[in-house]
Amino acid sequence: MTTLTDAGRDGAAREIERPRLTWRQRLSRADVKYSPYVYVAPFFVLFALVGLFPLLYTFVVSLNDWDLLKGQGDWVGFDNYVTELQDPWFWNSIGNTFSIFVLSAVPQLIAATFIAAVLDQNLRAKTFWRLSVLLPYVVTPAAVALIFSSIFSEDYGLVNNLLGSLGLDPVLWKHDTLPGHLAIATMVNWRWTGYNALILLAAMQAVPRDVYESAALDGAGAFRRFFSITLPSIRPTFIFVLITATIGGLQIFTEPKLFDATNATPGGAYHQYETTTLYIWNMAFNQDRFGRAAAIAFLLLLIIVAIGLVNYVLSKGIASSEVKVARDRTRRRLERHRDRQLAGAVASTSAPTSAPTSGEPRS
Repeated sequence: MTTLTDAGRDGAAREIERPRLTWRQRLSRADVKYSPYVYVAPFFVLFALVGLFPLLYTFVVSLNDWDLLKGQGDWVGFDNYVTELQDPWFWNSIGNTFSIFVLSAVPQLIAATFIAAVLDQNLRAKTFWRLSVLLPYVVTPAAVALIFSSIFSEDYGLVNNLLGSLGLDPVLWKHDTLPGHLAIATMVNWRWTGYNALILLAAMQAVPRDVYESAALDGAGAFRRFFSITLPSIRPTFIFVLITATIGGLQIFTEPKLFDATNATPGGAYHQYETTTLYIWNMAFNQDRFGRAAAIAFLLLLIIVAIGLVNYVLSKGIASSEVKVARDRTRRRLERHRDRQLAGAVASTSAPTSAPTSGEPRS
């Protein structure tokens, strides 16, 4: 029993005995207090195991002359970072990565937005078309790379055969830099466009339909409704798709690795489409330099974080500008409304008085 002290009306102290909580009551109180932490704990545990620990361990490896079989070697500090920043092949991989990323991300997002806008219309067999655009994403990246490697083959490829039938010279897809980047970007676009289109479609369907109906009654056409209502409404989702496409584009590995699988040199005979992740793989498993490979991986992480921050700042600036434009538009409407009210008040006060009646004396 728990003893409490209480003061009565006469001011005298009285002792009140409160019964102790039962085991079931204590369990219920603990459940209310600690269950939220238990529910969110799996995320933090998994993040610590598969996210934070590998990140810290990679940083430790990058500071050593690490060997695959012997393990930790001599401590070299930041020498691996300095070596890679001075290595022309590292900057070659960075240039290839950004080139393939631009050639894939920009057309991919434009096509995904267009496909999502088409699927958002009142079409027949909606489920069939939505599943159809998602089928390329289901195919494994290895199968996609092998198929497109055959399509862009320099000797018997489908694309060069079509160019030959038109009287054009064949393209060296696996030896020239820009054609190789275009071929790899085509693989990426074919696989990821439908996936991003469905994400944008979900955001478009969340836009209230009465907004479109009001705009249509005001005389806005389909293109005006799309650019004035749809795109501003899905802006947060579009930024999410842009950031995920950026992260995935900067980590591309399978497509350039299997584009020319018969070549002994990864990324092409002249490293013309060797991306940064492929360069990491080559440095670690072909040259047995795990310390430098870990340093490259950490530098790539910093680049991705920097680009993510730039995307965040740009999106925040766009949102601020949209809010400012909306406030300026509202302010101008209020000013015009006040001006009309003021003009009406002035007109009512300056209106001429009515003529006197016949019974009233004229001045």
